Amino acid sequence: MGRSFQEWLNQQDQSVVAKTRAGDEANKPLLNQINWIWVNNLMNQKADLNPTSAELLDWVTSGQIDAMRK
Repeated sequence: MGRSFQEWLNQQDQSVVAKTRAGDEANKPLLNQINWIWVNNLMNQKADLNPTSAELLDWVTSGQIDAMRK
């Protein structure tokens, strides 16, 4: 089993997280918001900070994040 969403989030640049989540902090994180952090990590040569596919699947199926919102 990989990291929980919160464990992963705590390892990220908090200024990027704040910018990505700005105005949406009251809701569950969206997969798209995680994708923005992922791309930022790739662009800054920090790919090792990105979640694995198993972690992403776990976060969605366990309800830690939303894949989409209605």
